[in-house]
Amino acid sequence: MRVGIWLLVGLLLSGCGGIEVERYAAQRPQLDLPGFFSRPVQAWGIFQNRSGEVVKRFKVDITSHREGEQLILDERFLYSDGTRQQRVWHLTPTGDGRWRGRAADVIGEAEGEIAGNALRWRYQLKLDVDGTTWDVDFDDWMYLMDEDTLINRSSMSKLGIELGQVTLFFRRDATPTAH
Repeated sequence: MRVGIWLLVGLLLSGCGGIEVERYAAQRPQLDLPGFFSRPVQAWGIFQNRSGEVVKRFKVDITSHREGEQLILDERFLYSDGTRQQRVWHLTPTGDGRWRGRAADVIGEAEGEIAGNALRWRYQLKLDVDGTTWDVDFDDWMYLMDEDTLINRSSMSKLGIELGQVTLFFRRDATPTAH
């Protein structure tokens, strides 16, 4: 019995450290966040609960602009049930591939770090669940696949318990904008 308990504790602790974004430093193409969002972007996503059931599907239209150092992302969500949502991110580079972000439904600041083709965002979000607001933790991992495609996998949790996963595919408008 004791061996089983220690084995379980060991398995639980082995997942605590997680992967750091630096692991992807040599991966190409290299993610340039303002560069990727320099043209309109569309994204398609799903939310899966802990059992893997898809409980929400959505599409996002994203436009951006610069205000000095800040990158402003305007995200317009359309969910499969017809509901709409808007989130405007104010992203600021802080050096060494690190970013900070704010949005109206983000509690405090989001913290991001880029290395190679990967971006890891961590933040707490106010999420409406059937008329009740939950404060949930997001651990987002984004991977640049090619100059116009970004894949995002997010783990959503509350009090350390995973609630589900969000998977998003971003596709940048291939038509360059005139400067």
